[in-house]
Amino acid sequence: MSNRQKLDRTDIKILAELQKNGNMTNANLSSAVGLSASPCLQRVKRLEAAGIISGYGAHINLAKLTSTVTVFTEIMLHDHRREDFVRFEANLRDFDEIIECHLVSGGYDYLLKFLVKDIGHYQEVVEKLLDRNIGIEKYFSYIVIRTPFVKHTAPLDKLLSDDE
Repeated sequence: MSNRQKLDRTDIKILAELQKNGNMTNANLSSAVGLSASPCLQRVKRLEAAGIISGYGAHINLAKLTSTVTVFTEIMLHDHRREDFVRFEANLRDFDEIIECHLVSGGYDYLLKFLVKDIGHYQEVVEKLLDRNIGIEKYFSYIVIRTPFVKHTAPLDKLLSDDE
């Protein structure tokens, strides 16, 4: 039995609107989804209490503040026991420059996303990772030249539809 919460179309509309603008007022949100203010706020509170809405934040345009480099790094571990994965993941949490970590299938074990000041900064971080002796067999780095787009919203209407 699945413990996933079933959402109706109005809940999905609320989530879609809040993804686009988490700072919108309840009055604007209720208007956008076709509810009066009080029931809309109750639904938002219910979605927050259920952990479906896990937080709110601002998207920051770092290019207006400083130069950065994004690097994707493939990591292969020496060993593949459960404790090797646990140890590796626990050690990564100490590095603020690692902004995403994905355990993946295929030719390597992890895909990491680094956000650093420059290539020298990236190399310093990688050397610190290697110095921890946390089971890294090899790594491959891919420096992002340009990012044509980043989507900050999930396509909820497609992911949550009942259509097959």
